[in-house]
Amino acid sequence: MTDPMTLPYRPNVGIALFNRDGKLFIARRTDLPGDVWQCPQGGIDEGETPQVAALREMGEEIGTKNARILAERSGWLSYDLPSDLIGKALGGRFRGQTQKWFVMGYEGQDSDIRLDLQDPPEFDAWEWVEPQAVLKRNLGFKKALYAALIPELAALFQAAARDWVRTSRA
Repeated sequence: MTDPMTLPYRPNVGIALFNRDGKLFIARRTDLPGDVWQCPQGGIDEGETPQVAALREMGEEIGTKNARILAERSGWLSYDLPSDLIGKALGGRFRGQTQKWFVMGYEGQDSDIRLDLQDPPEFDAWEWVEPQAVLKRNLGFKKALYAALIPELAALFQAAARDWVRTSRA
């Protein structure tokens, strides 16, 4: 058996998608038991920049790219998969993921969001919630990751929001 510590991290992007009311988009995963919620995220393809990957992943997972990148979290954040998922999840080739997170402002209508365009769909339900309310959801093994991220992502949104809301409604 392969030692998990020798496996690399998969390069990944995370998307903190906020609407004009400052609420954060979260969605319920279809592939995990127990009603697990998260923000959209996904792998970075070879030769792809993190910014391009974030917009692509958003389109693939929620069916729309109607958003603008407002901020980028500095640095990368890595997490390990639980031991029972190593060798199974992520094609069995990675010990976890290293993520670049982006704060985005949603510029579309709720009706633009389509979870049924991916086969199979990654998510089966979604909501706009207050950022801190995310931490009250079942986040599975990513709970500690979100506990560290949410305050920082909310602050990045607040710093960029005034100009974005003004220009997006113009």
